[in-house]
Amino acid sequence: MGDTSAILLEVFIETIQHWWVIVPTIFLGLVVGGIPGFSAANTIIILMPLTLAMDLQTGLIFMITLYCAARMGAGIPAILVNIPGTAGAAATPLDGYPMAKQGKGQQALAISFVASALGGLLTTIIALITMPWLARVGFYMHSVEMIVVMLFGISLIASIAAQDMLKGLIAGFLGLMIGAIGTDVVYATPRGTFGFLELYDGVPLIPALVGLFAVSEAFIIIEKKVIISDDAEPKKPNWHDTFEGVRIALSRWWHIVWTSLIGLVIGVIPGAGASIASFVAYQQSRAFSKTPEKYGTGHPEGLIAPESANNGVTSGTLVPLLVLGIPGGATAAIMLVVMQYHGVSFGPSLFESQPKVGYGMFMAMAVAYMLMMLTILPLSRYMSHVTTIPTIYLAPLIISFTLVGAFVPREYMFDMYLALAFGVLGYIARRTGYHVAAILIGVILGPLLETYFLRALKKSDGDIMTLFSSNIGNVLWVALVASLVLPIWFERRRKRKSSEVPAE
Repeated sequence: MGDTSAILLEVFIETIQHWWVIVPTIFLGLVVGGIPGFSAANTIIILMPLTLAMDLQTGLIFMITLYCAARMGAGIPAILVNIPGTAGAAATPLDGYPMAKQGKGQQALAISFVASALGGLLTTIIALITMPWLARVGFYMHSVEMIVVMLFGISLIASIAAQDMLKGLIAGFLGLMIGAIGTDVVYATPRGTFGFLELYDGVPLIPALVGLFAVSEAFIIIEKKVIISDDAEPKKPNWHDTFEGVRIALSRWWHIVWTSLIGLVIGVIPGAGASIASFVAYQQSRAFSKTPEKYGTGHPEGLIAPESANNGVTSGTLVPLLVLGIPGGATAAIMLVVMQYHGVSFGPSLFESQPKVGYGMFMAMAVAYMLMMLTILPLSRYMSHVTTIPTIYLAPLIISFTLVGAFVPREYMFDMYLALAFGVLGYIARRTGYHVAAILIGVILGPLLETYFLRALKKSDGDIMTLFSSNIGNVLWVALVASLVLPIWFERRRKRKSSEVPAE
C-alpha cells in the first residue's frame, strides 16, 4: 500500500508539471468537441505524427486531456444553440437548450461544466480503485445483456411520448426505421438505400445529428430576432449567474454521483459508448424523479444526468484497454496504437512492470478534470453571449459550420445533402409537434439493438427465449420494467393521497 501511495504521489507531481501541455490541450478540446463532425478520435489521428514524436508520458497526457475536454466541449453548442457536438451530447439539449432560451444559458453552462468535471473526476478515482472488478464487466455483458441496456435508452422514447403518446411513438418508430437503412446484419442485403451506395453502411450519424438538431433549429430561430424567448428578459453576463449554476449543481451532488456511475459501468463495455450512457442516465433520472413533468422544460437534473454520465464514460473506456488490451472506444483504440508503438505490454502486470504508465493515465485524467474546472468555468460568462447574437447572423453560421461538420467524417458531398434533408425533416417535425430527440434515439440505438438481437438469435438457433436465459439479463429485465412501472405507480399513489386530503 505504501509503495502504491508513493507511486501515485510521484505520478501526480509529474502530471502537474505537464500543465504546459494540459492547459492548451483543454482549449483545443473545447473547440474540437464544439464542432459537429470533429471528435477527439479524428483529431488525435490527424495529430498522430506529433503524438508519436513525444515521449510516452507526454503523449498520453495530451491524448487523455484532449479526450476529456472534447467530451465536455460537446455540451457547449448543445446548450447554447441546440447542436450536440457529438452523439454523446445528444441528450444534453433536452433540458440545456430550454434553459438557454429562458435566458439562463450562463447557469446552464456552469451546471454542465461542474457536472462534467465532478462526474469525470469521481469515476476516474473509482475506476482506479475498483479496476480489477470493473474489468470483468465486459466478460459478463453479452448480446442478451446489451439488448436490455439498449432498451433502457430506447424506453426514453416512451417518456417523451408521455406528453403526446401518438406523436411520440410515431417519431420513435420513424427513427428506428431510418436506423434500419443500409445492408442487413445477416445477409448484407440493402434495405431502404434507394440505390445510394453511400447508405450501404447505414445512415451516417453525424449528418443525422446535425440535420435533426442544428439545421432544423437554424430554420426555427431565423424566424425570431434572438435565441432567447420573447418572454425571457435578456441579461448581461455576470459572475452571479455562474456561481448560481455552480450552487445548483453542487446542491445535486448525489445526482451527479449516481448518473456518473452509470456512465462508468457502460464505458467499461467495449463498443457501448457515451451516447448510450447519456440516454440511459437521462431516462433513469427522469424515471425516478419526483418531478418528471419538469424534464424537457429546462430542469437542472435533466442537464446534469447526461453530462455527468458521458464524462463518466471516459474513465470506463481505459479499464478494458489497460487490463485486457481491448479498447473501449475509438479514442482508446488510438491510445492502444501509440502505447504499442512505445512497447507497452497490456494486462494486469502493467501496473507492476510499468506502474507509472498504468496509474499515470488515470492521474492525467483526474488532473485534466481539476484544471478544466479552473480554466473553463470562468468562460461560461462569455460563452453565453452567443444567445444574444441576432439570428440573421447566427443561423447562416450554424448551417455553414454544421454542413462542414457533416462532410468531415467521411468526406462525402452526399453527407452534406443528407444533413439538409434531415434538417427539413426536423423542421417539419418541430412545426407539427413531433420530438426530434425521439427520432434521433431511434437512429442511434436502433442499429445497435438489431445487431445484438440478431447475434443473440444466431447463437441460440433462433430461440427467442434466449433473451431470458441469462441471470444478469433477467435482473436487468426486472430493473427495466421497474424503471417504467414504478414511476407510474408512485404518481398514481401521490394523486390518490392528494385527493384523499380533505379540503379545508
